[in-house]
Amino acid sequence: MKEEGHVKFSKVETEFILKNEVCRLATITPDGKPHLVPICYIFHDGYFYMVTDLGTAKLRNIKNNPEVAVLIDTYKPNKAILIWGRADFLTKGEEFKEVSKIFFKKFYWARMDRWDEGEAALIKVTPLRKISWGI
Repeated sequence: MKEEGHVKFSKVETEFILKNEVCRLATITPDGKPHLVPICYIFHDGYFYMVTDLGTAKLRNIKNNPEVAVLIDTYKPNKAILIWGRADFLTKGEEFKEVSKIFFKKFYWARMDRWDEGEAALIKVTPLRKISWGI
């Protein structure tokens, strides 16, 4: 179920999101500093999912402050979509298993280093605002 404020993407924006596989994820450290990392993602049922090891800075930051930004961009041609959202994370359950299977199917590196429940975290970003350019 989509939460109130969950943004919808246009057909062109959705195609751009699905065509790419790496984004930049911005989180906020407990002392208020930005933390920005490149990370592979899956866009599924209107949500962005990223996988991370347990104990990473991005996961600690999300536990402390769930407000995040996601940037998907290309250069030449210059196209981008910036999404602000709320992040949560999953370490088990049906949704965790379903999305993990999508990662295994899409990414070679995920097939080579599979994880099971309790061995990794799936960051789930609910998109609440967006802006795009060049798309």
